[in-house]
Amino acid sequence: MTAGGPVAIDVSNIEIEISGKKETVRIAISDVIDRVLIGVTTLEILGFAVDPVTNQLKESMYLLY
Repeated sequence: MTAGGPVAIDVSNIEIEISGKKETVRIAISDVIDRVLIGVTTLEILGFAVDPVTNQLKESMYLLY
C-alpha cells in the first residue's frame, strides 16, 4: 500500500554487492516506482549503517535479539 493507493509488486531475490560485501537479499519490483531504494534491512544484512551526520555508509555491528 502506498499513499497513492495499492500497488502490485513482484518479489525476487538478487545478489547485491556494496563496498566489497556481497549477499543475497529479497527485493520488491514495481512497474510504477522507477527508483532504486536500498532499505535498512539490506544494509543490516551487509553489516552497514548510514551515518546521519556525514550521510555515508559505515560498518555496523550485527545486533542479535
